[in-house]
Amino acid sequence: MFDVLFILAGFAGLLLGGNLLVQGAAALAQRLGVPPMVIGLTLVGFGTSTPELVTSVQAAFAGAPGIAVGNVVGSNIANALLILGIAAVILPIAITPAAFRRDGSVLAAVTLAAVALLLWGEIGRVAGAVLLAALVVYALGTLRVERRSASAARALYEAEAAQLPASAPATPAWRDTVGLVGGIVVTILSAGLLVDGAIGLATALSVPEAVIGLTIVAVGTSLPELVTSAVAARRGQSDIALGNVIGSNIFNILGILGVTALLRPMEVPTRIAAVDGWAMLAATAAILLVARTGWRIGRREGAVLLTLYGAYLAVQVVNL
Repeated sequence: MFDVLFILAGFAGLLLGGNLLVQGAAALAQRLGVPPMVIGLTLVGFGTSTPELVTSVQAAFAGAPGIAVGNVVGSNIANALLILGIAAVILPIAITPAAFRRDGSVLAAVTLAAVALLLWGEIGRVAGAVLLAALVVYALGTLRVERRSASAARALYEAEAAQLPASAPATPAWRDTVGLVGGIVVTILSAGLLVDGAIGLATALSVPEAVIGLTIVAVGTSLPELVTSAVAARRGQSDIALGNVIGSNIFNILGILGVTALLRPMEVPTRIAAVDGWAMLAATAAILLVARTGWRIGRREGAVLLTLYGAYLAVQVVNL
């Protein structure tokens, strides 16, 4: 019972802490004159993955690589099938071809790289450093290209930044700083609760930690992406949902796996390497495929994505 309460409290705290962190950082960035495009790409696109980052790092140091790696793999699967499916069912998603070709290609490449690492069986510090370097190259390259032109991709990043509430001019900067620091503290404490609860639940149910990481933990740490995507879809900005999912999945592999492995090398559970890595690759292929069919993800495609996620969960239950 206490393990379930820890998990629920961890979910709530991660949602609150992640929101405070992104809003506080974005408000301070606005004060410093940071362009909306930069805020949209970094603080919004990558910031919503902070819960996954903190959770995976804490799980790795707690000696639970099944949760650390499973959180990343499971989050990418949930983002591609569950979150994007929900957003498309709410409102069909129009695709920006130029931005999708570039970011979709990057997502495909990093997903293939992640599967290769999973099959290798270990993600060490060298691999972590390479992943982080690739993230820096991707982010700087995107900013450099988009800064030079008023492209649709740039408009998308600026629209993501516009979703955040602006800091009032009369509001003192210290409040935004407190929000940022408070968000970091709440996120770290909540991730600790979630990891402890997940380990305890896996032990109590005699279920592999990897399964808990791939399902319960992965969906819980993806709540910020779910909220952001659902709100964007309800506002008629469904294209933001796709950009958010692609950006988050790229960051999950390059940033979260990179940081976690750099701090604490991990053995990859056999179950994840044999089954779930391929499921992540298939989920990525699914969104790339449906996005290119008419450059639109309709409600029917959204329902298909949700059905595929249901099938994935069923496989997890059958293989217990």
